[in-house]
Amino acid sequence: MNTRQTKTFTGAITLAAMGSATFAGLASHTLHPYYALGLLALAAGTSRMKVKLPGLEGNMSVNLPFLLAAVVNLSAVEAVLIACVSTMVQCWPKRGMQLKTEQMIFNVSMMAFASSFAGLLFHSSSSLLQGASWAPAQLAIVLAAGTMFLGQTVPVAAIIALSDDGAVVSVWKNLAHLSFPYFVISAGMAAMMQTVDHHLGWGAALAVFPVMHGVHRSYVTYFARAVEALRTVPLTRAAAAGA
Repeated sequence: MNTRQTKTFTGAITLAAMGSATFAGLASHTLHPYYALGLLALAAGTSRMKVKLPGLEGNMSVNLPFLLAAVVNLSAVEAVLIACVSTMVQCWPKRGMQLKTEQMIFNVSMMAFASSFAGLLFHSSSSLLQGASWAPAQLAIVLAAGTMFLGQTVPVAAIIALSDDGAVVSVWKNLAHLSFPYFVISAGMAAMMQTVDHHLGWGAALAVFPVMHGVHRSYVTYFARAVEALRTVPLTRAAAAGA
């Protein structure tokens, strides 16, 4: 583990987050306090619904659709605040465990950086694509989701590689392989929430929570089986060698 490089990288992410979040705040749009509070409650609540990623020192939270919904439907400053608060809740240790301050700073900074850039890209691309007959209305959401995907997976892969003396590209490929389907699902849920919001109001859009609970249970079951399979293979090989 290269502690010096890890701390330097964490500091760089923190500075990048402060700069991007400040710029996003200055370029922010109309505030939606009630919708923001609703999304904050759901994002913070689902941030504790975590899934351990097999083969990696990390986990995945199911609050992403609500973070993307904040990026798509709220101002940039509201999206960043929701991302930061929900990430702090996600990183808060269980009773009897010690708070990992440096890890929390990194995670909060990473999410602030990713959500601020996603929000800026979404609002700017929405303005550019408005009225363009060749561009689907959901293209801006896809761009925002892609920004969130890269903004989360690349820094996490880098910090894992620095901590374990691994190759960044190899770690990122493994992380992307495990998390990409979830980002696709989240982008679809965010698009659905935006459509429901436009037709039935933001209160109805928040009813997506049961769907994400089901997604969480599916991922827990799938990754548990994947971990069990990884444990079974060496045992099977040992038994075959003994035979």
